[in-house]
Amino acid sequence: MIDTRLAGQNVLVTGGAGNIGAAISRAFAVQGARVAIHYLAQDLPAAADAEWAHITPSADEAGKLAAELGNGSFAISADLSEPGAASRLAEAVAARAGSINVLVNNAAHCELPDGVDTLTHGSLERHYRVNAIAPALLTSEVARLRQGDAPRCVVNITTDAARAFPGQTGYGTSKAALEALTRSMALDLAPRGIRVNAVAPGPVQTGWMDAELVARATAIVPMGRVGEPADIADAVVYLASYQARWITGQVLQVAGGHAL
Repeated sequence: MIDTRLAGQNVLVTGGAGNIGAAISRAFAVQGARVAIHYLAQDLPAAADAEWAHITPSADEAGKLAAELGNGSFAISADLSEPGAASRLAEAVAARAGSINVLVNNAAHCELPDGVDTLTHGSLERHYRVNAIAPALLTSEVARLRQGDAPRCVVNITTDAARAFPGQTGYGTSKAALEALTRSMALDLAPRGIRVNAVAPGPVQTGWMDAELVARATAIVPMGRVGEPADIADAVVYLASYQARWITGQVLQVAGGHAL
């Protein structure tokens, strides 16, 4: 890209301290952006009827990443499963940064078991609170708090299997809801000059896949490898860049041909 026009822009990345989120944070910092790195300050409580699968970088890790990125980047915590957390987070970032030019809704909740025979009201609610409700409310808040021509865009992180995710009903359907929100909010916010798009990753190695699972995933990815966090981060930066200025309401599948 010749000129992303992201230098000096303020970017809020939810779940921005670890794995794909950290790669996204770093990619924006390379472009000269100031990154507000959201993280979950503490582990979520254990559930009697479910096995949690979540990664929560510590406050120390988030702070170290912010210092590494420079450009005035900073870490900020919030539990996006809590009512009111989205508005408090947006207001806190806006108060410190002055504006939010780019919002990346990357934070996600995933727990197992999550199949048809193990569904509970609680597990569905937890998935939807973080994966759909919080991004919708954050987008609304960032638009409400805009200053000048900010924000310029929103990028949601979904999954390439949102259309059909056997064995992960709550996670898959909540991500499908996020894709529907992407299209709906793109239409609502286009008259205000705010673009809303999504990136749908395929199987990405962030430490959760052992050698056997990597081999199985590689076998079903047409391009012959699993993804890396940087693959997703580069696509997010593109959708936030000046080069994507007339793109909105799209879900960009970044999966090496998987789940087409």
